[in-house]
Amino acid sequence: MKFGKEFKKQKVPEWTEVYMDYNGLKRILREVMRYKQSLLHPALMHNRASQQKQITFMDSTAFSTAQHLQSSNLNQSKTDVENQVIDVDTLQRDGSKKIYKTMFLGRSEDGGDVETMFFAKLDEQLNKVNTFYKDKVKALIHEATLLNKQMDALIALRIKVRNPHLNRSNLKIRRSLSNAALRMPPTNITSKGDKSSGKEHMGLTPEVDTIYDHKKDESTAEKELNSARTTGCSTDHGEQVRNHDYQQDPLKILDHVKINNTLDSPISTIRGVFKDSKEQDLSFNKEELRRVEEQLRHAFIEFYNKLRLLKHYSFMNLSAFSKIMKKYEKITSRRATRSYMKIVDNSYLGNSDEVSWISVTSLLERVEGIFIKNFSNSNRRKGMESLRPKAKREKHSVTFLSGFFSGCSIALLVAIALRIDAGNLMNKEEGTQYMENIFPLYTLFAYAVLHMLMYAANIYFWRRYHVNYPFIFGFKRGTELGYREVFLLSTGLAVLASAGFLANLHLDMDSSTHGYKTVSKMVPLSLVTFVLVITFCPFNIIYRSSRFFFIKRVFRCICAPLYPVTLPDFLLADQLTSQVQAFRSFELYICYYGLGEYSRRQNRCHRHEVYNTFYFIVAVIPYWLRFLQCIRRFYEDKDAMHGYNGLKYFLTIVAVIIRTAFELKKRIAWMVFALVSSAIAVTMNTYWDIVVDWGLLQRKSRNRLLRDKLLISRNS
Repeated sequence: MKFGKEFKKQKVPEWTEVYMDYNGLKRILREVMRYKQSLLHPALMHNRASQQKQITFMDSTAFSTAQHLQSSNLNQSKTDVENQVIDVDTLQRDGSKKIYKTMFLGRSEDGGDVETMFFAKLDEQLNKVNTFYKDKVKALIHEATLLNKQMDALIALRIKVRNPHLNRSNLKIRRSLSNAALRMPPTNITSKGDKSSGKEHMGLTPEVDTIYDHKKDESTAEKELNSARTTGCSTDHGEQVRNHDYQQDPLKILDHVKINNTLDSPISTIRGVFKDSKEQDLSFNKEELRRVEEQLRHAFIEFYNKLRLLKHYSFMNLSAFSKIMKKYEKITSRRATRSYMKIVDNSYLGNSDEVSWISVTSLLERVEGIFIKNFSNSNRRKGMESLRPKAKREKHSVTFLSGFFSGCSIALLVAIALRIDAGNLMNKEEGTQYMENIFPLYTLFAYAVLHMLMYAANIYFWRRYHVNYPFIFGFKRGTELGYREVFLLSTGLAVLASAGFLANLHLDMDSSTHGYKTVSKMVPLSLVTFVLVITFCPFNIIYRSSRFFFIKRVFRCICAPLYPVTLPDFLLADQLTSQVQAFRSFELYICYYGLGEYSRRQNRCHRHEVYNTFYFIVAVIPYWLRFLQCIRRFYEDKDAMHGYNGLKYFLTIVAVIIRTAFELKKRIAWMVFALVSSAIAVTMNTYWDIVVDWGLLQRKSRNRLLRDKLLISRNS
């Protein structure tokens, strides 16, 4: 694979804009190559004409002349190697920020203008990449200080929970706490600094926030780190300072630890409504310790992944600079690679491990050691499996079964069509009535299969265009389903439903099976029961992790205003709005088997007032859930867009209610109301989907009528 494709494939999607523009630099080099070829073509024609005129004079004199020319060319090329092609200056801005600027020393007649443009673009990319990398490293060091304090609090909490009656002044506790202390970069941050930084770090460890109270001047983490680097303060010195604090009072840290009420459960949400403060004191119980350990463990894993991504970012960009300079050298025959790569290697991007007192590599090693010791009982293999889970291996059995079930489902559908045609059901009044009663019971499975097939297609394209959907949706690493697995489940469900439908037709239409009428009536209910049992099965079969994730998200959607709304929550609720007919099909099961309509084989559900009431409610439920989610997000974020989105769903609810009333009443007035309300809802939903959700029809976009950032390039 060419480096350009590999470089694009290995990019972190969220950082695409801050990678080196490898393709842009290649386009400039193509211009340089075309310019060189345009100069070379007349020279070649002139040389060929001269050779034809002088071919008869090729004697010893000509041979000696050729030797002389060859030696002079060699000397000239040797001189070109020794000549300096570029001169790179390092400019200082804002006191510490370094800006690299390259001056091309070649002549404009030899394509110097285009090459000057190339080096200007190259400098721009180096400055961009170097600045981003430096800022990210600084941010990660700041996160390390926060994790450092939170780990200190966790260790103290462990000692307190496991030994609740021990005295604080006990020397044994001091030593154990001191020895177990986190070997992270030293930092001392005051209460005010902690309160501000805790909010910034809320996304990493949402419920644990430590507050220190040191007898030192107030300073931010960045100033502390810079002073440590400039004064040559070592990590051992920082550990001595912290050990000194612990020796004063090792468990005093717990007096300054609060658990933030992040309103992530119904109980915490209700408490947050009636309490002014979102903080609560520690209760020092095992359940609290387990919850804190799990969240801090997750925080360390996320932090470790950030470090790995940043290290990979540095490696790929360094490789890109090396590759593009080699291409430049090959096209122009100028030796500038060594000079420029020396500057790149000495920049923060290529030399941060040596110029910085703490580097990404050392942070990776320290996080590994801390995680293995504190979260894996010093079991390195177990710890590294958590930090670096192995990629899922594609199983041949999944591919085989997917194809097998696909063929079976197609064969069953053909058999169903032939069975209906052979029985001439559609030409008989009884047959038509039978199909009107039995067909809606199986459309529930058809909607589910169609939705799963679309989801499998989404996963396929997400993977193809490197969308990190497991991270976006919050799947447990290593348990996410690929498009093959989802396709397998959808085809398996299609086979199950098709086989049940065919069995229903056979039992009801065959004269030899009249004694099995009761059995045939229970086939649809048996299929639904079987699917529900598999969905809620507690055993580790049929993708239990994904099933439980789905159940949990459905529950959070049902309890929409009581949970914070995350991307998987509102995405699932949004998907449910397209399954209103599936909900109504499920309601038919309640009517058929709950109200006894299955025995009559007639669709008389609308004669029941209870059914008509639920006919309204079921159609509204998905939109109502999204409306509540928008209200919750508007309450938390104070963003007017969430309010407008909630208004959109409220108008949709009104339109659905009026349209449902028209279906039941069949009056002209209801029809007019239904047309008006539906037109308003459709207009607003269409505009929102195209302009807001998809980001299309943007007049000021650099891509006409599209958004600025395109996932799929124009050349795809």
